Amino acid sequence: MYHPFSITQTIATAWTVLRKNFVTLIVYSIASLMVYEAIDFFNNFIFVGDDKWSQLIVVLVQMVVQAYLGLSFYKLILTLIDKEFYEFSFRDILPSLKMTFNFVVIALLYGILIAIFLFIDLLVERSLGIGLIFEILELIAIAYLSLKSIFCVCFIVDDNSNPVESLKQSFEITKDNFFKTLSIFLIIIVIMIIVLIPVIVLINLFGLDRPEYSYIFKLAFYLWFLLTFPFVQVIIMVTYRKLVYSHLDVDDDITETV
Repeated sequence: MYHPFSITQTIATAWTVLRKNFVTLIVYSIASLMVYEAIDFFNNFIFVGDDKWSQLIVVLVQMVVQAYLGLSFYKLILTLIDKEFYEFSFRDILPSLKMTFNFVVIALLYGILIAIFLFIDLLVERSLGIGLIFEILELIAIAYLSLKSIFCVCFIVDDNSNPVESLKQSFEITKDNFFKTLSIFLIIIVIMIIVLIPVIVLINLFGLDRPEYSYIFKLAFYLWFLLTFPFVQVIIMVTYRKLVYSHLDVDDDITETV
């Protein structure tokens, strides 16, 4: 049976998944933050170096850690969605090194693409003097490509796809639902802003925005992260699943769960 993609059903399903697994997702988010902070501490205070090679190594280490943590969170969400159909262990939510490598490759490709855009932007500004117009077109192009390719990470963890395959698959599932997918991500941005506003208001209200209270600001950021990150990631994974099934002619129990 054809399963059309619905924005309302996607958000409702994401909320249900979050509500049923809130504690697990929060605990894993806290653990991810602790791991990332430990790596950041290691880079800043132990692995010290001002030369370009040292800086490059630090950036690559951070990319690998972020990729691994992000992929593991996606695998956790998929596992929680499917847990009614099979038993799982902690090992099942850990991504492979191949998955991490594929994710890092895509991140590097997008980094190169942005660098090319910036280089062209500089040339256009110097030769034609229309830098602002090109910057706007550049931002639109980057936003479009990012939205079309956002689900490549999902295919990496769900299908173990390589970088090229995952990008193709992501472009394919968003082909007929681009504006609905855009609406989902606008909703995500609204959710993040709604949660951020009271945090900023409280910081300014109590005068905690001064440099001596930087630790308060950092704690506020962690709070905002823990309140928004799990829900945002769940929305992305549920959107991915529903987009996949909207392209399939199937009628089974799994499709009905998402």
